[in-house]
Amino acid sequence: MPRAGWKKPESDRRLSDLVSVGVLTRVFPPELVDEVIAGIGRTEQRHRSLPARVMAYFSIGMALYSEGSYEDVLAQLTDGLSWASGWQESYSPPSKSAIFQARARLGSEPLAALFARVAKPIGTDTTPGVWLAGRRLVAIDGMCLDVADTSANDEHFGRPGVNKGEQAAFPQARVVALAECGTHAVFAAEIGTYSQSEVTLTDRILDRLQPGMLLLADRGFFSYALWRRAIATGADLLWRIRTDKSAPQPTHVHDLPDGSWLAHLRGTMPAAQRRQEPMLVRVIDYTIDDGRENIDTYRLFTTLLDPAAVSAVDLAAAYTQRWEVELTFDELKTHQRGPRTVLRSKSPDLVLQEIWGHLCCHYAIRCLMAQAAAHSGHDPDRVSFVAALRITRQTLAHPGAFSP
Repeated sequence: MPRAGWKKPESDRRLSDLVSVGVLTRVFPPELVDEVIAGIGRTEQRHRSLPARVMAYFSIGMALYSEGSYEDVLAQLTDGLSWASGWQESYSPPSKSAIFQARARLGSEPLAALFARVAKPIGTDTTPGVWLAGRRLVAIDGMCLDVADTSANDEHFGRPGVNKGEQAAFPQARVVALAECGTHAVFAAEIGTYSQSEVTLTDRILDRLQPGMLLLADRGFFSYALWRRAIATGADLLWRIRTDKSAPQPTHVHDLPDGSWLAHLRGTMPAAQRRQEPMLVRVIDYTIDDGRENIDTYRLFTTLLDPAAVSAVDLAAAYTQRWEVELTFDELKTHQRGPRTVLRSKSPDLVLQEIWGHLCCHYAIRCLMAQAAAHSGHDPDRVSFVAALRITRQTLAHPGAFSP
């Protein structure tokens, strides 16, 4: 039975058949949402006023309207109902409690599965900034998100320490993501607790790499085991390496004409690593003259061994594209999430649902931006994320009002 206060539509159509989320449905079509939900086993066994499909879109909608209440978010999603029916139908939204219960019924798994099904690199052969030497530039990095300060979240996620043994004000979830540099599209992610390292989470998403990709990573990601796992995917690698005393020590093989050099790379601990075949890498050492007195020396390891295919200078320049994933996180944390710096969900599973909703939302907006850039002949990096976010919010109630 519908909850008190819920006004049934005059027609026999269900809310899940009518709810419209504008550009989001272009990336996450309703039939695909239903298929993913059914695959997880969350399809309703009886008629509900807030079916699973609606709540999947609601989880994405929360990322668009992070400042709004549950009722505000649902109102934005269902404003399109009257528009779609010629302003002849109206609905009384469910209560906050009903929306919370529906979120809990859905859980986080359908959102994670939906993201995994849909997210992929979106740059085409002609998209600027996507390619180097025939390889698709992708980058990996991590971020931490403050979550609501509840005992359940604290126990599950943990929190960082601060000065004098004190702890931070909020628990934190750690997210590691793979993003396409030229479009900022996040196509793989892993969410963990604060105590889980970025390297640990990275190991879980390496299988999303493919031959034809060139993975950029900062110096905190390198380990012999992770490097070996990454090259086993068939992707090429270009990683910055530490240069201090504890840095990996490659064994020189021979110099290359562009100033880089080939080396053997093999760990010494544990003993099993010493017995493995050494990995052949190309080492690029360089400095950047930016006017500072103490000039840093940078070291890169890469699996691209032939300087005739791509020079050391081009590889050093390409490494700067790793910052694109940092900009991607800024889009999600600063602009999409807005001034609400703490995620609203009070339980670990709903925190995960909320984060996957943010990732789905960001991916949908970036798809819109890539389409708009291709249509106008521009670089996706030249399209304003803030403007695209605003347009996405405006088109929820009026699908079709905006065309790339």
